[in-house]
Amino acid sequence: MSRSEEMSRRAREVIPSGVSSPVRHYDPYPFFAVRSQGSRIWDADGRDLVDLCNGYGAMLLGHRHPDVVAAVADQLDRGTLFCVPTEAETEVSGLLRGNYPSMEMSRMVNTGGEATMTAIRLARGYTGRPKIVTFEGGYHGAHDSVLVRAGSGSAHLGVPASAGGLDEVSGQTLVAGYNDLDGLASLLESREDVAAVIMEPVMANMGLIPPEKGFLEGVRRLTGRRDILLIFDEVVTGFRMSPGGAQQHYRIRPDLTTLAKALGNGFAAAAIGGRREIMEMLAPGGNVYQASTFAGNPVAAAAAAASIRTINRLAGTIYPDMERTCRGVAAAIQDMAGDLHIPHVVHQESSMMQVFFTEGAVRDYRTARQSDRRRFSRLFGGLLERGVFVPPSQYETVFFSAATTPDEDVGLITEAYRGSLGSLGT
Repeated sequence: MSRSEEMSRRAREVIPSGVSSPVRHYDPYPFFAVRSQGSRIWDADGRDLVDLCNGYGAMLLGHRHPDVVAAVADQLDRGTLFCVPTEAETEVSGLLRGNYPSMEMSRMVNTGGEATMTAIRLARGYTGRPKIVTFEGGYHGAHDSVLVRAGSGSAHLGVPASAGGLDEVSGQTLVAGYNDLDGLASLLESREDVAAVIMEPVMANMGLIPPEKGFLEGVRRLTGRRDILLIFDEVVTGFRMSPGGAQQHYRIRPDLTTLAKALGNGFAAAAIGGRREIMEMLAPGGNVYQASTFAGNPVAAAAAAASIRTINRLAGTIYPDMERTCRGVAAAIQDMAGDLHIPHVVHQESSMMQVFFTEGAVRDYRTARQSDRRRFSRLFGGLLERGVFVPPSQYETVFFSAATTPDEDVGLITEAYRGSLGSLGT
């Protein structure tokens, strides 16, 4: 029995399904990590894996980047939690305003889910309206307002996507189709009670689906006309697509933005920010309540400040390099799958990519669902056997980091895909 198998067996005795988050589970059991460095992660059995999960996008700079580690170590020498303000929080918000001009003011929180929950409450408090709109297949955390799916009785009515979710809460969420601007326009025109549209500018939680030309501009135009707030959930795309996220990349200015993942490069740091008049509604100055003992804690703030400073310093090289590497691997997969006559679609955007095993175009949740998930699961297993770790689910995204080496890592990655695709058959 391998060490990971034994660890998994013991974990299942005391942790539901043996994991602290469902995305970490796969059959027959997940490997257990013991350390990481740069582009690599080591499991409990001593295997050295090229990491293309990268903390589901969090490890933009790679594992244990020295600038981030040094900043955290320095803070650990001075304290871990004070529950009073620190200068580091102000520094992070100032850096965020520089990278994201739409974030005129911001507040640190702990997780992306906490950030989106706060953004939605702010939007309702600011507009005085109850409804929000999400896009089918998007993911904005595991709280009731956004853990919804489109109901069968209505194309737009949200219903709970999880047992324990309340119809009364999910009913305040309306669901639109991604890349369907006409459908969104029809929905918004029929309502007077929508506070906000919350969206991933690039869908990264249903396998990576980019916006079609003019879609984001159209969403901004439709929301602006009706004084509906536009919330960009950049938990994944923030810093990932550019130093200013997807909003810089696509030149769209949202009203509110949520950030996490790459903000802390491996530490639990998140933020909510936006227009000053909206953000000033947060308590204690305003009447929209948000609070957390650990929000803006000095360790997370030190990691976030160091991450942003390092990203800004290296931006001229790391973003072109990551995109070039990702594009090259995606093109190689496209060619290999084509030569093998395997039905496929490969999406690549910035340093993110995903392959879908399907005949037709993938442009939204429904077309993504037509992909052959069993074949993807076999691809995942083949890659893992060959020393490459990608997210186990078809509906997640492959992430490259600034630590991915263009020679050694890319050669191993390409050969792993070649062998894994070859074992799938047609």
